[in-house]
Amino acid sequence: MVANSRLAVSVHVLAYLAFKQGEPVSSAEIASSVGTNPVIIRRLLILLRHAHLVGSHKGARGGFFLSCSPENITLREVYRAVEPAPDFGMASFAPNARCPVGNKITSVLEKTFSKAQAQMEAELANVTIAEIRKQVSPVCTAKH
Repeated sequence: MVANSRLAVSVHVLAYLAFKQGEPVSSAEIASSVGTNPVIIRRLLILLRHAHLVGSHKGARGGFFLSCSPENITLREVYRAVEPAPDFGMASFAPNARCPVGNKITSVLEKTFSKAQAQMEAELANVTIAEIRKQVSPVCTAKH
């Protein structure tokens, strides 16, 4: 299994944009903060723009910015913008239907995973980008 960092990186991106307080920021500058390639950041920014969480201006003074207040962006919105619908490995799960466990395990797991997904998203809905920015701000001495 490969770990996926889209959500964590996207939250970092949005917190950085919130930190810059509306100033357009280049994907290269954001990538420097995240410690990754600007191409990866641009791919995430496209998803975030489609979700209306960021906007952009073209040109020499262009860049990306939050399209709404950081108080109005929840981590659930970010999660839904950048993560594909989770299947918890169920798409490739094919138990033996002739086995008493294999015959029922798919429906049992789907219910359990659905509940877990709902609880995780409910928790993410309680945290905003403004709260993340507030938590990182004490260690940030300047606008970078």
